[in-house]
Amino acid sequence: MLIDDVKIKVFAGNGGKGAVAFNKIKMALGPTGGSGGKGGSIYFEGVSDLSALSQFRFKKEFKAQDGLDGRDQFRDGQDGKDLIIKIPVGTVIYNLKNKTESEITKINERLLVVKGGKGGKGNFLFRSSRNTTPKQFQPGLPGEEAEIRLELKFIADIGFIGLPNVGKSSLLNELTNAKSKVANYSFTTLEPNLGIYYELILADIPGLIEGSSIGKGLGIKFLRHVERTKIFFHFISAESTTLVKDYKTIRNELEKYNKKLLKKPEYLFLSKSDVLNSEKLKKKLIILKKLNPKVLAISILDDKSIEKVKKILNTLKTKKIKIFLND
Repeated sequence: MLIDDVKIKVFAGNGGKGAVAFNKIKMALGPTGGSGGKGGSIYFEGVSDLSALSQFRFKKEFKAQDGLDGRDQFRDGQDGKDLIIKIPVGTVIYNLKNKTESEITKINERLLVVKGGKGGKGNFLFRSSRNTTPKQFQPGLPGEEAEIRLELKFIADIGFIGLPNVGKSSLLNELTNAKSKVANYSFTTLEPNLGIYYELILADIPGLIEGSSIGKGLGIKFLRHVERTKIFFHFISAESTTLVKDYKTIRNELEKYNKKLLKKPEYLFLSKSDVLNSEKLKKKLIILKKLNPKVLAISILDDKSIEKVKKILNTLKTKKIKIFLND
C-alpha cells in the first residue's frame, strides 16, 4: 500500500553538559573541564523511491543522537550523530509546530528539519584572572522538536491518464522497467507506478473514473498527483464504443479537481488498436482528432506504433534537456 500522507514527530538530540574538573598534575593546577557535544540534527533527504514513506507506517517518532557530556583534561564530549530520513522527491513538508511549509524537489536534496541543541561549556571556559578555580558549567541545551506532516505529490514529466483498463500500465512496462501489474479488469493499478525513460519520469495515474473528484472509486486519492505532472498522455481504448464520453469523463474530473490541469499539454492515444481492422480504426481516429489533433493509434503488439511513441518522448526529452541547460 502506498503511503502518501502521514504525520510523524521528530526530536533533535540534546546537547551534552559541560564538565567540572581540575588538573591533577602537580604544578599545573587549574580547570580542565571540557564542553559538552552538540546534539544531532534531523534532515530530510530526497530519493526517487515512491514507497519511502512506508517507513512511517508503524514508526511515528524519530530522535537524533544526544551529544555526550564533557570530560576532564580538556576533552569535549562527542557530537551526536545527525539523523538523515529519506523521503520521496515531491514530498511537501508541513511543520505543524511553527506553521511552515517546505518541499523536497530534487534527488539528494537535503533539508534541515530540527536542529540539535548546543553543548554546555565546561569549567575550563569560565577561568579568569579573578576566578582561577571556577566550578561553573553549563548544561546542554535541548534539541528542537516538531510534529511533521508529510504529503507526497510526486513530480513526473509525463502522466498517463484515462479510464481503468485502457493499457496505461502495459505501455509503461513496454517503455521502461516499471513492471506494473497488468490484467483485464478495472482498477488493476491500485498505486501510482513510475518508470524512467532516459531523463523523463513517466507516471501511471490509477483509479480515474467518473466521480473521482468527489471521492468515487480510487481517483480522489491520486488526483493530487497529477497537479505537478507537466504533460498528459491520455489513453482511450479502441475497444470502447463511447470514445467521446470516455474522453470527456476524464477531462471533466480534471477540471472539477483543478481547472489549471486542462491547460497542460496533452497527447491522445487510441490504445489496443490491434483489435480493430484498418477501416474501423480510421473512423475512430477521425472522431478523436476532433477532440485533440495530437492523436495516435498504438498497440504494444505493434512495434511501429511504439516507435512513434518513443519519437514523441525523444522530442520531449530534448526539450527538457535544453530547458535544464538554460536554467
